Amino acid sequence: MRHGMAIWGIGAALLVVAAGCMEAREQAKQKDSEVRAAPLTLVEKGASLAPIIVFSNAPPRTRQAADELAAYIEKVGGVKPQVIEGLPDPVPERAIWVGFQPKLKELFPKTDFDFKHPEEILITANGNHLAILGRDRWDPEHMVVKAHYSKGPIKGWQQEYGTVNAVYTFIQDDLDVRWLWPGETGEDIIKKAKIAFAPFEYRYHPKIRMRCGIFLFSTPGDPRGVISLDWSRLQRMLLDSSNCMYIPATADGHWTLDWKLHETHPEYFALQPDGTRSGWPKGMHKLCKSNPALWEKWLEDVGEQLKEDPTRTLFRGGVMDGSMAGYCVCTNCLAWDVPEAEPRSLVWDGFSQEHVALSDRQTRFANQLARKLRARYPDKDYKVVMLAYGPSLPAPLKNKPDDNVIVSFAPNWFAEMGEKDPRSPVGTTWSQEFADWAAIGANLWWRPNMGGAGGYGYGLPDVPFGRVMESVRHVVKNNCTGICLSVFESSWPTQGPLYYLLAHLAWNPDQDGYKILDDYYRRGFGPAAGQLKAYWTVLEETRNRLVDGKLSYWKAYDDAFYKRAAGLLVEADAVLAREPEIYRKRVAHVRVGLDFTRLMVATMELKEQYKENKDVKIADRLRENMKKLKVIVDDKAVSTNYMRVGAGISQHWLDPNKL
Repeated sequence: MRHGMAIWGIGAALLVVAAGCMEAREQAKQKDSEVRAAPLTLVEKGASLAPIIVFSNAPPRTRQAADELAAYIEKVGGVKPQVIEGLPDPVPERAIWVGFQPKLKELFPKTDFDFKHPEEILITANGNHLAILGRDRWDPEHMVVKAHYSKGPIKGWQQEYGTVNAVYTFIQDDLDVRWLWPGETGEDIIKKAKIAFAPFEYRYHPKIRMRCGIFLFSTPGDPRGVISLDWSRLQRMLLDSSNCMYIPATADGHWTLDWKLHETHPEYFALQPDGTRSGWPKGMHKLCKSNPALWEKWLEDVGEQLKEDPTRTLFRGGVMDGSMAGYCVCTNCLAWDVPEAEPRSLVWDGFSQEHVALSDRQTRFANQLARKLRARYPDKDYKVVMLAYGPSLPAPLKNKPDDNVIVSFAPNWFAEMGEKDPRSPVGTTWSQEFADWAAIGANLWWRPNMGGAGGYGYGLPDVPFGRVMESVRHVVKNNCTGICLSVFESSWPTQGPLYYLLAHLAWNPDQDGYKILDDYYRRGFGPAAGQLKAYWTVLEETRNRLVDGKLSYWKAYDDAFYKRAAGLLVEADAVLAREPEIYRKRVAHVRVGLDFTRLMVATMELKEQYKENKDVKIADRLRENMKKLKVIVDDKAVSTNYMRVGAGISQHWLDPNKL
């Protein structure tokens, strides 16, 4: 157990262990004198015995978390504790303390309240008091900020939310609550007549400090991710310490200049082989990175950004998109390249040419910016985010990134560890390139351009659980402090367990991913956990067979697949016939995903048939399928948000109006 917690139910004692957290629990240390103390009882016989005390003038997110804690104690124990703001006089005999107050040093004289790690959390209990807190950082004068994607200001902005994430950790691990997917059916509560804890102390700090980019549009205030934002917050992803709203959910790190500057400062922009600084390709506006005047312009931009928000700590220093195109060929920029680097084929207007990889050039530019940043703001922990992308995926040979540079590594590798960089002449894998950056000491974010061979963009069950676990283990072992996938868009009935797995591994990558999934099946489906585990295993195996064999979707998702998958859901319904209704509702949620898969795959096959044969009957069937797909996509009751599917229906020629 993590800390000797015990929760008693009606007529029997239940020892609750949150699956997947054994590694963390083994780190917990109990004190001999406290172990002999009586348990701390929070709820008993319908009475709340301990109010929640949150410190005065707590930030909005902390106060929200305290209120949510009270609500979940009521959901579990049947009675809602009072929430008190500020130090009460007298102090109650028993209390739950949310956030640090000096009184805690008196109540827990042997506990160290000095947080030494970013986002560190502490949950501790003795016979009378429970403290839930963490490292918090915020500027009271700058708690309302703007973001590039938000229609309005973001309120309650902090640099670290340790206490908030500690509360959600307590609700999940100690009140034994699960959030399987957004919405009422995704929440799993085990009601208890008595909530009590043996004395314990638990500390933890996450290795992955950029977590909010795991889901596209899942950053604070982003209206596009409305279905998943609360779920992401409860799973401790939304409120991380990366300030990633400034480095968008794509974690791109792009820095560019307004093209209007070309009129007065053409020298800022990349010299093209034709002798012009034309800004080709249009919209990309590549830069002349060896130009010292450009570095000064970048530093000037940083100053403007800090005027708008002095709490900002990350600044973009990466290339614009169009990864292989339009790079500067001036003498100084070319001199930054290393002749021994692997060759890459680069593109300019009208022709392409083999050139060496640009990793050294990009790293040297990021280092120039990082050194200027440190010289201008020597007392600040500011960092530059650069991209390892396109021709800069191989690790540099001569220029190691400075310690205040973050390298956002952007390959097409997500689940297939052995997948090769197709531009590498020696067949180096993307996972090896990541490890090569780590070997020279780079601070890394993992930001895969995932491709889409498994069908995630169509809302299909792209769920390579085992392969994802392997990839996460690899990046964490190699200096990874941020994970940004930026492609998953709330296809909950078809991809939900993968989201759940990723959320839990992002918070604590040392967990056993299979235990996380087993807990998901057990809590979500009770007596039918075995059938649902088998169902998702079938989906995983089918997805991997599809990708490995480069099959068409309709050949992978064939009649045998549907018979097997649907049969497992029928078995689940039979097992659950006399069980609580919530389990059957959850199976129905999963069945929506199977129905969607069958319909989408059939529609994709019809699309291919129609391309070959413009048959009116095929067009009619496509239109009918489109109506059915729209019903599923628009149905908010199933907690889904097939955002890319909805937009991509026309993108992928599935819109009947465009036949």
